[in-house]
Amino acid sequence: MHQTIQLRTHNRCELVDLTPAISEVVKKSKVQEGVCIVFVPHTTAAITVNENHDPSVGSDISNTLKRLAPDNISYDHGEGNADAHVKASVVGSSRTLFIEDGRIAFGSWQGIFFCEFDGPRRREVWIKVIKD
Repeated sequence: MHQTIQLRTHNRCELVDLTPAISEVVKKSKVQEGVCIVFVPHTTAAITVNENHDPSVGSDISNTLKRLAPDNISYDHGEGNADAHVKASVVGSSRTLFIEDGRIAFGSWQGIFFCEFDGPRRREVWIKVIKD
């Protein structure tokens, strides 16, 4: 089963919690045991799994990546978004999640985040649910 989630980001750099939307895709799939692959088909965005209980974790991640790859220095890539490409490469374009008992098997406080590094934009996230 493959499904696409459409979203609109509102800031140049932001983390969007997709946990409820992706959990709903897994639930609708009726897969009890398997994997859920989450993929971002954009070179200036990424996907990560991290704490979704305290919103300051997302801003800490975002602020740290801004310091790692600032947008106000000179890059060879001339489109003005080289920092976004670097951030997306560091975080990564996909995650594989276990499905157990019909639900994503998260650790404590974990959630799935879409990471926008070159917004605001219309984006999509691809989800593939595979039964064991």
